[in-house]
Amino acid sequence: MSLHAAARVGVVVPSGNAAAEPEIGTLVRPALNVHTSRFPVLPGRDLRERLDVYNEQLPAVVAGFGGLALDAVVVACSGSHYLLDPDGDRALCEKIGADAGAPVASSTLATLDTTGDLGITDIVLVSPYQPWLTDLSAGYWERAGLRVTQTVKVRAGDRYSPYDVTTRDLVDQVNEAAPADDAVLLLTGTGMFTFEALRQLGADNRRTLLTSNICSARWALKQAGRDVPQGEALWPLHRLAGSAA
Repeated sequence: MSLHAAARVGVVVPSGNAAAEPEIGTLVRPALNVHTSRFPVLPGRDLRERLDVYNEQLPAVVAGFGGLALDAVVVACSGSHYLLDPDGDRALCEKIGADAGAPVASSTLATLDTTGDLGITDIVLVSPYQPWLTDLSAGYWERAGLRVTQTVKVRAGDRYSPYDVTTRDLVDQVNEAAPADDAVLLLTGTGMFTFEALRQLGADNRRTLLTSNICSARWALKQAGRDVPQGEALWPLHRLAGSAA
């Protein structure tokens, strides 16, 4: 498929997020071209304050795509949408989508779309967030009808920082928590690199591995009328593709 013929997905990310664009881009190309818009830098604000502002500024950030014709827009920031209940999340995205002329979903709504398609009801939540935000995340999923059977809190060294979690941090701490071999693992946080860890966490077991970025990519492909890619070339999606077929 030529670059000109590919559909277009807009991805909205926090300023310091280095993982969302390369992971989502890897999963959707060549079917979709990725175009990004970043939330503004907010110096002097703590995390909770930044997340509140992200929700307030989201309409303007999406409007910043201007006349670029998009087939879908993904808000690759889970944390700000955990501040909303699922109904509030959906209402916000639907309103912005109506104004933008393209479907809009947060990574959280994209995850619910994936779990709904795959008939998933129970999850092991793997979270790199500060504990208060992990608790909000678990509450969001429970209100959406998912049962959180186990929570794995992942640290980067001795602190909670999604952007700084390494593959070794992630693999070691999930393995230490010993989720079942047939569990559904939801790795939340669009800013945490996951691909190399998924290869290890999915080896020699029957786990279904979901991440915020995988679910965002899957939703965008659906909205653009493209098939979910299959095969080893896009390893993190191969189980989802098989389950959804």
